[in-house]
Amino acid sequence: MSTAHAASGAAVVPPLFQGLFDDAAVFPPGNLPVADAVPAHLAHRAAPYADAVGPLLCGAGRLGELAAAADAVAAAAGGTAADGTGPRLRVGLVLPGGSSELGPALTAAAPFVVAGVELATRDAAEAVAALDLLLPPDVPAAVELPRELLRGDGLEEVLDALVDSPYRAKFRTGGVVAGAFPDEAELAGFLTGCAQRGLPYKCTAGLHHAVRHTDPATGFEHHGFLNILLAAAETDPKAAAEILAERSGAVLAEAVRSLTDRQVTVIRNSFTAFGTCSIAEPLDDLAALGLLSPDLTSQEDR
Repeated sequence: MSTAHAASGAAVVPPLFQGLFDDAAVFPPGNLPVADAVPAHLAHRAAPYADAVGPLLCGAGRLGELAAAADAVAAAAGGTAADGTGPRLRVGLVLPGGSSELGPALTAAAPFVVAGVELATRDAAEAVAALDLLLPPDVPAAVELPRELLRGDGLEEVLDALVDSPYRAKFRTGGVVAGAFPDEAELAGFLTGCAQRGLPYKCTAGLHHAVRHTDPATGFEHHGFLNILLAAAETDPKAAAEILAERSGAVLAEAVRSLTDRQVTVIRNSFTAFGTCSIAEPLDDLAALGLLSPDLTSQEDR
């Protein structure tokens, strides 16, 4: 699959990467202040690469800050977010406190377009019941369980609890300590378990870069989002783990170019998005690998 261009000659984001990068700028390790994250996100949404950018992710406890920041941006433009003259942010609600946060967060998010909900829980069935009860039918949701509950038979039970629901799974692929990063076998077990069931999922944390690598500053082993995209259609854990272990950007880029349209559709129906505190880094990686037009990563737009 080569870099796509519209009939006019303008560069466009290839389907494999459309809506892939949820904006997690306010989360670690980026920790961008909410007041800065809102105008930065709006700039991303107005940039030539906007089709690659998902919603701005925000924790339940920071929605008041988010509303104030949106109002400040709107006031600078001569309007208010509330009266419709300012920007209506597309927001993904991140609920680390579980189902009890869902109702209050949906109420607090009234000024925004709720583009998704990510609910952390220790009980998948309970989370599904809460989402069924409170979530508007047009809002997608993902359910995240602690990784210790996704080992052995626990993984099968969780995925089975979600497979007949309208909700995605969510898997944490990194963090601020080495133990937050799953190895290839653990991640492959999750990916192939989802693929075997036709269960979509999103990932979060540690995926700023396209290719698997060792962070020189921390020594942490980071998965690459290209590795995960290419492993997403695999149902064999061993084959998926081999793809996740690949460290050659050239090898991964060539594999991406060889994907058919149908394969791209299957992959993105499985791996729907991931949260990244940097929008620039994944775009720059794709451009360096020849998978995205440099026109879509102009520093003038960031």
